[in-house]
Amino acid sequence: MKEIEIQNLIERCITFFQESNYTQHRIGVYKTLWKNGIVPFMEARGLRMYNQSIGAMFIETCHYNGKVRHQEREKIRSIQVLDDMLMTGVIRKRCFTPVFHRLDGELGQDMEKLVHHLVNLRRSAVTINDYRLYLSEFLYHLEKEGVHHKEEIAEKHIISFVLAHPTNKVNIVSALRVLFRFWHEEHILERDFSLFFEAFRVKHPERVPSFFSKNEILKIENSVSRSSAVGKRNYAMTLLASRLGLRASDIANLQFGDIDWDNSLITLTMKKTQKVIQLPLLTEVGNAIIDYLKNGRPKSNLKSVFLSSRAPYTGATKACVCAAINGIIVRSGVDINLKHHGPHSLRHSLASAMLQDETSLPVISESLGHSHTDTTMMYLKIDITSLMKCALPVPSVSEGFYTQRGGAFYE
Repeated sequence: MKEIEIQNLIERCITFFQESNYTQHRIGVYKTLWKNGIVPFMEARGLRMYNQSIGAMFIETCHYNGKVRHQEREKIRSIQVLDDMLMTGVIRKRCFTPVFHRLDGELGQDMEKLVHHLVNLRRSAVTINDYRLYLSEFLYHLEKEGVHHKEEIAEKHIISFVLAHPTNKVNIVSALRVLFRFWHEEHILERDFSLFFEAFRVKHPERVPSFFSKNEILKIENSVSRSSAVGKRNYAMTLLASRLGLRASDIANLQFGDIDWDNSLITLTMKKTQKVIQLPLLTEVGNAIIDYLKNGRPKSNLKSVFLSSRAPYTGATKACVCAAINGIIVRSGVDINLKHHGPHSLRHSLASAMLQDETSLPVISESLGHSHTDTTMMYLKIDITSLMKCALPVPSVSEGFYTQRGGAFYE
């Protein structure tokens, strides 16, 4: 088992913290945790060389009746830091273990066969995780209904599960359709549910993009406090969404090489469509990015323009961008009732403003980086002014129409 002298290991951790631009306060917190935690724990047992087993023994002392208080969570984190440095030479950021949806029992094992099939087909990790989630929820529903064998599954079980589910009904029906088709084709289940699924369809709800008016967009932009490093970063990210219509993933992945300062252009490959687009680097956007780079961005050799706000500094993520812009919109005071209020709403708002200025759909499509103009057609739903021009007058109807056959149809 790999081991090292405890003080040597602590010094390595401190050096890593300093090179990763951790604050002196945070480094001091870790020093105190080790001084009052693992160091006296080892000294009391006459131990000088640290290994993971010793760290695990110390963590056991941090639990009280199965519960972990905040102070103990920090102690446990200090051990995780030591283990990271011991085993890999680097310290990972705090991370959370995602929920793994188990598929247990006879039914679960048969569902697991579909998951393995999807893996063999090289479906994306996101798709596979979605299937595993929906299947685990369906398995739980069947168990509540007293169904423990696949031969006992009836249409009523599928219908009751879909109707009771609060969200994603369309995706769930699609996943179940794939499950039962796979079972039938692989002779896992003799019964064929294909005719049932042809008749049982859940329509996609009509989607109307959430958007804000020009005045609301200005209010959102002006609400961002730029006095801090995080504020400067968030302001620049907000302008990239509101002025250029970039998606959160493209804002997070923006590299220094994407920006042509001499010609005031941004050229990037959009993550969702893999389409290369070129956008003007507007003065306000460029100034916001420069302010962040000069006065807010932590020192780093990373090529990403935007970084996380806490050490060790890494490139910003899509979740980081979404959380930042979502918070800005909520705190801005604009009306968000029944509206989505993330980066995509700013993208929709830009499309709405372009429609109001009578910009043609192909130009909007090119500006937003859509693969097809058909995708841009969805924004016609929010162009109320133009839609009103298409309204046809309703002809008057004679009284006799309503009284035909004694008015039996219109009582």
